[in-house]
Amino acid sequence: MRVLLVDTDAQAVAVIQRALKSSGAVLEHVETGEEAYQLAKRYDYDALIMDLMLPDTDGYEVIRRLRWASISVPILVLSSLTRPQAKVKAFSLGADDFLARPFDEAELGARIQALVRRSKGLSHSKINLGPIVLDMDSNIVMVDGETVHLTEKEYRILELLFLRSGSIVAKESFLNHLYGGNDEPDIKIIDVFVCKLRRKLAQAGAGEVITTVWGRGYIVRDATTTNQPAARPAPAAAPLQVISA
Repeated sequence: MRVLLVDTDAQAVAVIQRALKSSGAVLEHVETGEEAYQLAKRYDYDALIMDLMLPDTDGYEVIRRLRWASISVPILVLSSLTRPQAKVKAFSLGADDFLARPFDEAELGARIQALVRRSKGLSHSKINLGPIVLDMDSNIVMVDGETVHLTEKEYRILELLFLRSGSIVAKESFLNHLYGGNDEPDIKIIDVFVCKLRRKLAQAGAGEVITTVWGRGYIVRDATTTNQPAARPAPAAAPLQVISA
């Protein structure tokens, strides 16, 4: 899960980083509305946390511009403005949730998880695909009740594929998801990560899970999915648990 934070309060940023790290999220931080707008246009974020009081503009204007540009990233407003009018305005412009300061770390993490699940059409934190269960709250993947040990990057690749199940994910999207545009390695590294991930899943007995779509990227889908694009299948997997890379 990749989250963009727009806030100028260093103490709050530290708290938010701690809250989201415990849920396995990757947090990127900027301080201006313009930076947030440009990044949200360029990269795919799972959620955006927005303060309303920014040095170059107000959060309302950023939300308005994002929605006007048809950028549908879920937005949680985090603000000390607690009057009803502030919340009504934020929601009317396209915000998805509003949390007043001071806030509870656990509540913030839970709200972000819920936002992401709703945006993906999920009612809970677990995604089932064939014999595989991926739990976004605990960062654990299981196959038939068994756990497969993955590195952080392997888990995040599988999570992105599961969140976009049925859709082709380009290699560039994986790079953005893993590195956020910072010191990105050669794109071929994605093939290496996927190869290792496939091997671990296959050894766990999950069967064919990840399919290569030549010249486009990778895809996972339920075995019952129809109208599948021509592609070469990859080995399947067993339960996984994230370990440090």
